[in-house]
Amino acid sequence: MNVGKAPIGIFDSGIGGLSVLKAIRFVLPDENIIYLADQAHVPYGSRQLEEIRRFSKGIANYFIEKGAKLIVVACNTASAAALYYLREQFPEISFVGMEPAIKPAAEKTETGSVGVLATQATFQGALYASVVERFANDVRLIQDPCIGLVQQIEAGNLDGVETKDILEKALNPMIEANIDTVVLGCTHFPFVFPLIEQIVGPSVRLINPAPAVARQVIRVLGKDLSDSNKFGGGEIEFLTTGSLQSYKNILQKLEFEGNARRIIWGEDISI
Repeated sequence: MNVGKAPIGIFDSGIGGLSVLKAIRFVLPDENIIYLADQAHVPYGSRQLEEIRRFSKGIANYFIEKGAKLIVVACNTASAAALYYLREQFPEISFVGMEPAIKPAAEKTETGSVGVLATQATFQGALYASVVERFANDVRLIQDPCIGLVQQIEAGNLDGVETKDILEKALNPMIEANIDTVVLGCTHFPFVFPLIEQIVGPSVRLINPAPAVARQVIRVLGKDLSDSNKFGGGEIEFLTTGSLQSYKNILQKLEFEGNARRIIWGEDISI
C-alpha cells in the first residue's frame, strides 16, 4: 500500500474522538481517515482497565489489517488504560494518545486553582497520576467525573436540562474554589464547550487538548504543513459497533460528512 494514501486510524468509545478528528482534519485535510466509535461499549469510563485494553487491542488489530499507518487513541480513558499496553503489543505501528492537559493548565493558572473534568477511569489511571506528579505540585486540582455526561453527549443532548444540570453540579464547586482554568479531560466534553463557557463565564480559560494531539500527529508522520494544507480531498470512513442510525444522526447534527457503516467484531471484541 502507498504509505501516503494509507489511512490514519482514530478510535474512541463513542463520538468524543470526533473532536480530535476535527482538529486533525483541519491541519491535514489530504489524509485518509478511518474513525471507529465503539458505541457497543460506551462509556469506557465505568469499565475495568483490562476490559478497556481488550477492546483497544481488537480495534488496533482492525486498523492494522486495514493498513493504517498511525493509530490515534482519541479517548482519554483508553489512553490511560491501554496506551502503553498497545505500544508493547504492536511495536510495528505508532500510537498517539491523549494526556490530560494538566501541564499547560498549571503553567497558565494565576489563581493556583484548576478544574479538571474527566472520567473516573482517567482519574484512577497511572497516566493521570504521573502527569499530576510531574506538573501540578504547586496547583490545587478540583476534579469531577461528570457522571452521565458522556451518555448525554452520545445521545446528542448537547444543551438540554440534564446536560446542564450535570455540568453545573461539577463546575459550581470549582467556581467557588476560585478556579481560572478548566481542563477538558475527556474527548466528548469539547462538544459542550458553549455550555461550559456559559456556566463558568468569560474569565475562566478552557483547555481542549485536541489541537495538541493534531500537532503530535503531524510530528509523528513527519508532515510538511506547507505542502499538506495546499490539498484536500482526503476521505473519512465512519464506523460504529453500535446503532448505525443513531450514529448517522449524531454525525449529521455535528456536521460531519462521510460514509458511515456498522461493523461487527469477531473474537477480539464481542457485542
